[in-house]
Amino acid sequence: MSELYHPAEETQSDQPSEPSEVVKQPQDAIRVAAEFFHQGKDWATFYREVLGVDGVIRRMFPSSEEAKKFELTMEFAEIQQMVAKLRERSKQQSDSDEPTSVITVRLPKSLHQSLRAEAHQKRTSMNQLCISKLLQIIDNKLVPPG
Repeated sequence: MSELYHPAEETQSDQPSEPSEVVKQPQDAIRVAAEFFHQGKDWATFYREVLGVDGVIRRMFPSSEEAKKFELTMEFAEIQQMVAKLRERSKQQSDSDEPTSVITVRLPKSLHQSLRAEAHQKRTSMNQLCISKLLQIIDNKLVPPG
């Protein structure tokens, strides 16, 4: 299987180079993400360093408006594919240095049954399915106020 992303120019460095001058272009974001991707780190580390609260993407697109605009680009979709590919790889290797946390979510029994059926149909665990769903971008209009 070929890699999801093949940058036109590969860098020689083993460490991702963050732009010294931050240019808010989706092409810059995908370039930096690809550098992280090709390091072969686990998905949780990739997510933290690229898409996390203090990640490269949040620094490149700091305002809510800029982030929303970037999340609609092909480059963002490609970064999401990188996360999915790394998650697929991590099924075989579970050597993440990222600590895990546990959350408890109250949900109707019918929704729980639907998730369980969907996980079974996709031949995955409920945990993997829920993480996949949590990694998706949700339109703010679909989230009721707390």
